[in-house]
This record gives sequence, structure tokens and C-alpha cells, in this order.
Amino acid sequence: MRATSSCRGAVPNLPAGQGGRLQTGMARQFKIVVEKHSDGYVAYPLGMKGTVVGEGGSYEEALADVKSAIRFHIETFGDEVLPDDSALIEAFIAEATISA
Repeated sequence: MRATSSCRGAVPNLPAGQGGRLQTGMARQFKIVVEKHSDGYVAYPLGMKGTVVGEGGSYEEALADVKSAIRFHIETFGDEVLPDDSALIEAFIAEATISA
């Protein structure tokens, strides 16, 4: 498993006031899915526009990586990548069989 992400580890910590809505004193909540695979973890935020993926050998590494990728994505593309202001209330995982 090797997740593709142009954002991987690119920006460990952006200074306050840079990028999108991550301005001084402002924080934004994201719901993040973390998947465990046989060879590591993959994490991605729900609702963001564009592809943002983090990975790591542990849950904590994948979560830290995706947080860095989110900061980088907002810094690069601005507010338009953020979900609208209606908060995601719940997320569900469903299984389906699809005939090819």
C-alpha cells in the first residue's frame, strides 16, 4: 500500500495567519477517516475538495501526515477547497457488491 499524495510531509507547521481560513485564533474542525491496511495506515478528510491523503506506519503518523497535507492544501488552493459551512453530522461506511 502506497498512498499517493503530492502533499505528504510538505508543510509540517504553517505559521499562524497563512492559508485559507487557518488564520490567527481561527481553527477549523475536520472529520478524518483513518484506514488500517496490512502495510500501514492511510488517512483522508471528509468533505474537502480535491485529493488530500496522509499515510504512516502507525495511526498517529498517518493522522499527523494528513493534518500537514490539509494545511498544505489550504495554503496552496485557498478557501475554495474547504467544505461549506454546514457541518458534517455523521459519516457511514456501507458495503455493496457491484457487478462489473
